[in-house]
Amino acid sequence: MSDSAILERLAETIAARKQADPSGSYVASLMHQGEDAILKKLAEESAETLLAAKDGNRLQLVHETADLWFHSLIVLAWHGVSVGDVFAELARREGVSGLAEKASRK
Repeated sequence: MSDSAILERLAETIAARKQADPSGSYVASLMHQGEDAILKKLAEESAETLLAAKDGNRLQLVHETADLWFHSLIVLAWHGVSVGDVFAELARREGVSGLAEKASRK
């Protein structure tokens, strides 16, 4: 099984828990709090990832990146964006210079 399948399974789990009882599911409780709470948590995980990288703590960086990816999946689910949508965009960019890709967005 590919590593990308892990992200797809997590996204499916998040989608399934979106409407679950908030008292029994972290994802449901975050979704129940609304977009501002979800985005605040994503910002927190982003900051923790940056700090772990800055500190050069490899293990902490792995843990924080996992948290960041998980919470990114929650944001995607909130907006109805699939992992496949993101994979398609990454595939579109593959082999294209980062500078050229960025310039094409203008």
